[in-house]
Amino acid sequence: MRIRVDGKILEVTEALNSKELAEKLHFTEPGQAVAVRINGVLRDFHVPLAEGDEVQFFHFDDPEGREVFWHSSAHVLAQAVLRLWPQALPTIGPPIEEGFYYDFGNLMLSDQDLPRIEQEVTKILAENFKPERVEFSGADEALKIFGANPFKRELIEQFKEGALSAYRQGEFIDLCRGPHIASFGKVKAFKVLKTSGAYWRGDSRQPMLTRIYGISFPDKKRLKDYLERLEEAKKRDHKVLGPALDLFSFHEEAPGMPFIHPRGMAIWNRLLAFLRDELKAGGYIEIKTPTLMSKELWERSGHWYHYRENMYLSQIENREYAIKPMNCPGCMLFYRSAVHSYRELPLRVAEIGHVHRFEASGALNGLFRVRGFHQDDAHLFMRPEQIRSEILEILRFADKLYMTFGLPYRLELSTRPEKSKTIGSDEEWEQATEGLRGALEDWGHSYRINEGDGAFYGPKIDIHIRDALGRFWQCGTVQLDMSLPQKFALEYTDSDGAHKRPVMLHRALFGSIERFFGILVEHFSGKFPLWLSPYPVRIATIADRHIPYAKEVAKRIQETGIDCDVDDSMESMGKKVRNAELLKYNYMLTVGDQEVEHRTISLRTRGQKMQGEVDISEFLAKVVKEKEERALLSPFS
Repeated sequence: MRIRVDGKILEVTEALNSKELAEKLHFTEPGQAVAVRINGVLRDFHVPLAEGDEVQFFHFDDPEGREVFWHSSAHVLAQAVLRLWPQALPTIGPPIEEGFYYDFGNLMLSDQDLPRIEQEVTKILAENFKPERVEFSGADEALKIFGANPFKRELIEQFKEGALSAYRQGEFIDLCRGPHIASFGKVKAFKVLKTSGAYWRGDSRQPMLTRIYGISFPDKKRLKDYLERLEEAKKRDHKVLGPALDLFSFHEEAPGMPFIHPRGMAIWNRLLAFLRDELKAGGYIEIKTPTLMSKELWERSGHWYHYRENMYLSQIENREYAIKPMNCPGCMLFYRSAVHSYRELPLRVAEIGHVHRFEASGALNGLFRVRGFHQDDAHLFMRPEQIRSEILEILRFADKLYMTFGLPYRLELSTRPEKSKTIGSDEEWEQATEGLRGALEDWGHSYRINEGDGAFYGPKIDIHIRDALGRFWQCGTVQLDMSLPQKFALEYTDSDGAHKRPVMLHRALFGSIERFFGILVEHFSGKFPLWLSPYPVRIATIADRHIPYAKEVAKRIQETGIDCDVDDSMESMGKKVRNAELLKYNYMLTVGDQEVEHRTISLRTRGQKMQGEVDISEFLAKVVKEKEERALLSPFS
């Protein structure tokens, strides 16, 4: 029997399933072969293989592998909870970015209960159950097992497509489409992290559930590394560092809408200046569209029907309006305000627009999840044959932007969902997808494909940045839209005089600027590089007689465009140094009798690294270059 495994043809003489094939290939190390895809579909390991099958194994380090591993672990968590609290009502337990959670009805817990759950999980893992798939002929059969649980009953009654299935492990059975890992013996490390409240299906009108978060790994070292990273993440929490550094605050009078303070505005303005420099270099024009626009616009764009519950509405002079949740429709009106020729294309239109979206109060999370934010949108209008080159230019733009902050990234291409759920012809989708794929190939970076995960209006590329703690954040996105140009009847005049519809790309790189700001606070742990820093230079005086010279030096530094302040307080020098360290100044300059006499400064870099006496001109030359080059490291480090 010939089987293609991870792209290579393999001859096997006996019938076998994926688990047996993995063992034959010696995928026995921790984290290896935790998920398998057969002929493009993720399947269970016990499924028999047939002649000509294409098999792809995923390890724990692959996103597909982690997803299956963590979803399987969620079932273990649910089984442990039901052993301890049989009256609990399990609902759903999906994998998330890091780990998984499971929601329960009729269950009250405290943090003191978490160790008990972990102990029970350990017992279950030792039993090494092999998940067994159970398929139902219909809803009635499934209801015989799950009908007493109102949450499961609701899921079953609303189920419309495909076959209903569940997975059994010992005495525990859970409604699930799968697949799962071959056996729970692959889970070698498990941690119950925390518990919180959550509404059923995220709806505040529905019952409150108890959510339990957990994470698991195929070896104990990974768990140890994760927990250490978790502790470091607490130290970097932007919700703590932001107020401590006087960058921003939140107030009950405007829930979910940040107040950016002067020091925060210093960072904000430098971010936007950098962005606008790159927009200009990239041939973009910038517009600004109204915040409040009429119901008719949102009906035309489709938001009124599909997004209204997340929009802020108003009525003025008996006419309905909405505060914009997205910038796109306003840009469509801008495009339609003039007649366009093929000679203008590609037309790159940028807007740093202030948008508002209603988020449930329980979902708000500092700058990461807000109700009012700015988005660095751009809409690019082009001819079909320009798709590939424009995507490539966006990728170059993104690379420069992210690498300036020391943020490596990964790329994902999401292709057409089920045909019945999309607009556009097969030919349009093929051309659009190949344009994106071709640009990614030209770019030369590795990328993964998310089959069927595109938007209904077109394929997309998502860009996930990785911060200093190894966490991934989806910020950038490039989406090809075949819907809005059609809805707004956008046209250009081609070289033959015919009126044609342009292809349009949505593009955002920071995404939410507020969210990107929060990511940077945690990425740098508040220790921003000089060009971005809200606290670049502080001069501390040893005695009052040194104040005039300190102010003279401060003026010279300020004239270069670098912010500088003077600490001439009555505090001790030790206290002054400590205060500067707490605010994470890049440089602290000390002046005393010797510095006044020599016309120098005593230099201390962040982290209390003493550089000693330095000539002012030498210091200025280095820091000005550091700022202009947007360097990540100090020339004095």
